[in-house]
Amino acid sequence: MPMQTISTVASMQRLAKKWRRGGALIGLVPTMGYLHEGHLSLVRGARRGVGKSGRIVVSIYVNPTQFAPNEDLSKYPRDLQHDLKLLRQEGVDAVFAPNDREMYPDRRVVPEGFSTYIVEEKLSLGMEGASRPTHFRGVTTVVAKLFNIVQPDIAVFGQKDFQQAAIIRRMTRDLNFPVRVIVSPTVREADGLAMSSRNKYLEGDLRRQARVLRRALDAARDAVKKQKTVSAAELKQKIKTLIETEPDARLDYVEYFEPETLVPLSEVRRGAQMALAVFVGKTRLIDNERI
Repeated sequence: MPMQTISTVASMQRLAKKWRRGGALIGLVPTMGYLHEGHLSLVRGARRGVGKSGRIVVSIYVNPTQFAPNEDLSKYPRDLQHDLKLLRQEGVDAVFAPNDREMYPDRRVVPEGFSTYIVEEKLSLGMEGASRPTHFRGVTTVVAKLFNIVQPDIAVFGQKDFQQAAIIRRMTRDLNFPVRVIVSPTVREADGLAMSSRNKYLEGDLRRQARVLRRALDAARDAVKKQKTVSAAELKQKIKTLIETEPDARLDYVEYFEPETLVPLSEVRRGAQMALAVFVGKTRLIDNERI
């Protein structure tokens, strides 16, 4: 069957119900578009999860509620036709690409407008949640909406957004969504930079400077390998100094934490999780790795 492109909630729900009545498993890959190999690896993971007879839905939606007013919502890269071409090649069954009025009805659509959000209150407090206080409220809300619209059996997310994946897992458990959340490994460029749609912003020497994120991950790993146990405060300072060797790089945060609970660690040992966010020029990049 040819890939379907669907723009309304009602149409997507009707198709999902039809598939489920036929006994097909449904896999969902939520994205904001401008797809790259990292996204396509999630699609392949979803296909493995539902099998040859299952159905794969990729959502493409730049979700405004997870952007703060000073962030890059209006400039976020978009290329729907290129995305659709890639997804056809991957054998995707449907692309759900709604607009804002479809996902967040305003008073022009329904008298009351939109006023309901989902808030996770523990895992979302640090790191990205501290730097972007409204971000995860938008993420959990749109993912919950996608779960209700697409009705997936599995949903696949990338490990690059480690905290996000942990929060979605917690939301799925706490709210009893019948969805199995799968987290796929980070896909990297040849030089170690994590693939991201925002890498498009890195022009000229900024692309070279962005490799400092990979060097920071390696430096933390090497320090723990050498010393066995390292003070988190000491290691944070070491990483900050390393990041600032690049003239256009600025550390937003670096954290070391227990990977299951996201509880920050005062002493860093093997098995700790590291996450960091770095501005390279005006572009904010994130990465993480198990030490």
